[in-house]
Amino acid sequence: MKASDFKPAEWPRKLRSQEWYGGTSRDAIYHRGWMKNQGYPHDVFDGRPVIGILNTWADLTPCNGHLRELAEKVKAGVWEAGGLPVEVPVFSASENTFRPTAMMFRNLAAMAVEEAMRGQPMDGAVLLVGCDKTTPSLLMGAASVDMPSIVVTGGPMLNGYFRGERVGSGTHLWKFSEAVKAGEMTQEEFMEAEQSMSRSSGTCNTMGTASTMASMAEALGMALSGNAAIPAVDSRRRVMAMESGRRIVDMVKEDLKPSDVLTREAFENAIRTNGAIGGSTNAVVHLLAIAGRVGVDLTLDDWDRCGRDVATIVNLMPSGKYLMEEFYYAGGLPVVLKRLLDAGQLNAEALTVSGTAIGDEVRDVVNHNEDVILPVEKALTPQGGIAVLKGNLAPKGAVLKPSAATPELLTHRGRAVVFEDIDDYKARIADEDLDIDETCVMVLKNCGPKGYPGMAEVGNMGLPPKVLRKGITDMIRISDARMSGTAYGTVILHTSPEAAAGGPLAVVRSGDMIEVDVPNRRLHLDISEAELAERLTAWEAKHEQAASGYLWLHQTHVEGADTGADLDFLKGRRGSYVAKDSH
Repeated sequence: MKASDFKPAEWPRKLRSQEWYGGTSRDAIYHRGWMKNQGYPHDVFDGRPVIGILNTWADLTPCNGHLRELAEKVKAGVWEAGGLPVEVPVFSASENTFRPTAMMFRNLAAMAVEEAMRGQPMDGAVLLVGCDKTTPSLLMGAASVDMPSIVVTGGPMLNGYFRGERVGSGTHLWKFSEAVKAGEMTQEEFMEAEQSMSRSSGTCNTMGTASTMASMAEALGMALSGNAAIPAVDSRRRVMAMESGRRIVDMVKEDLKPSDVLTREAFENAIRTNGAIGGSTNAVVHLLAIAGRVGVDLTLDDWDRCGRDVATIVNLMPSGKYLMEEFYYAGGLPVVLKRLLDAGQLNAEALTVSGTAIGDEVRDVVNHNEDVILPVEKALTPQGGIAVLKGNLAPKGAVLKPSAATPELLTHRGRAVVFEDIDDYKARIADEDLDIDETCVMVLKNCGPKGYPGMAEVGNMGLPPKVLRKGITDMIRISDARMSGTAYGTVILHTSPEAAAGGPLAVVRSGDMIEVDVPNRRLHLDISEAELAERLTAWEAKHEQAASGYLWLHQTHVEGADTGADLDFLKGRRGSYVAKDSH
C-alpha cells in the first residue's frame, strides 16, 4: 500500500479486547476480575487498547537475554500513550541451543505466536525479537493474524577484539576453526579468542542472520526507522523500545495492520536492501515464508530480478571488514535505504508502521562514514543480492551470496566429491586418503527441510585439512542445507527439490562433473538426460521418517526451500476472529 492511500480508522471505536473485558456480563467480570489480582484499577479496562508485548526472552536464547529489560521500556511507552501493556512470553527458537536445528522450530514458533495473539485479548502487538528465527517466526504469526504489530529488535552486541583484531561473532568462529585445522593457530589461542567473541548482550555483531532480519523488518516497514543497527547496550535501544510502545497504541487506533505494510512493494524493498547490506541467504527462506502468510506471491525469481543489479555497499563481516557497531555510527540502515532511493531502487511510497512513506523517512539522512557504508563506485561487489541458480541439478532453484564468494570460482567446472549426509561428511572430511583437491566440488545431501530434518546451517562445510594446509581457503560447496549468515565462501545452498524429496541432488555421484556458471545463473550436472532420469527412477528415500510428534508434523507438511519451507497448512491469513466466550 502507498502511504498516501492509507486512511486511518475513526477513533474511538469498539476494540477487540472488549469482547473479553467490556460490559457487566458474567464473562466480562470473570476476565476482568482475574486480571485485577495483579493490581490493575478498573478504568484500565474501559476501552483503552490492550497491547501484547510478545517477548522471546529466554535464558537459553542468549541473544535475547536482555529483552525483559527492554520490555519494561515498551510498557512505559504503551502506558504513556494510553494503552494497557501485557507482557506475553512466547516460543523462543534459540539458534545457539536447539537441536537438530532452530530452523525446524521456526514454523512451530510461528504457529504458537499466531494462536497466542488470536486467542487472547490483544488489540495490537509489539514483537520483541532478536535471535535469528525469532524475528521471522513472530512476523509470520503476526501476518497470519493481521493484527496491528510493530517489531522491536534487541540489537547487536558490541565489537569483539582479539590481539588487536576485530572479532566478528560467528565469522571468526569459522575463520579461527579453519586456522586451527591448517596449523596456523593453536587450540589454546582459539580458546583464548572465545572470550572476545561475545562480550556484551545482543545478537551477532556481524551482518549475520539476526542483523539481516532486523534490517529486513525495517526495510519492510515493520519497525521504526533506525531500529535495526542500534547496539543492544546503547541507551538509544531503550529509547527505540519506548517510542515503539507509544507508536503501537496509535497504530491500533488507526487500525494499521501488517497487510497494509507487507505489500509486494515492501518485499521488493527488502530484497534490494538485502543485496545492499550483503545480507544472509537465510533471508530468502524467511521472506518467502512471511510473504506466503500475508498472501503476497513472492518467488525465487523475484529475488534474482530485484537484487541482481544492487551493489553491496555495506562493508561489514562476513563480506567486508567492519561490524554492526560501526554500521550504526555511520548512520545505519536509513543511509542504505537513502542510497537505494537515490538510485531509483526503492519503492519510496511504501507505507511503514510510522504511518508515513519509507522514502520520506530516509530522504534527508547523512552518511557519517563512507568506509563503512561505501559509495556505489567503491562497492564490495557491483552485483550483490542473492544469485538464484537453476539447471538440471536444481530445477526449482538454489541460492548463492556473491558478496561472500571468491570471484574466480563463480564460473567453474569440477569433479563432485559426495557426502550422503552430515555424518558422512564428518566421518570422512579429515581423512588424508580422501580423493579431493581444491578443484573439486563438495556436495552434501539430505540436509534440507525434510532430510536433516529442519534444514540446518551445515552448507558451509569446512574444507579438508589437507587442502587448507596448501593455503586454500575456499572451494565450491553445494547442498540442500542453509549456512549461517556469519559464514562466507562460494557456497551454493537451498538446492531444490531437496535430496530427501527425490530431487536431482539425491543422485549425484562422486566423480560426476558439475558446472557452475553464476553470471548465467546455471547449475548443471554433466550427465545425459536419460542417465539422470534412470538414476531418479532407481532412487529410494534413505532419510528416517518420524512416527509421531512435531517432527512427524514437520516432515509431513514442510514445503521446499524454494517457497520458504513453511508448513503447507499455515499459508495465508486467518485473521483475528476467535469464537465467543463459553464461561
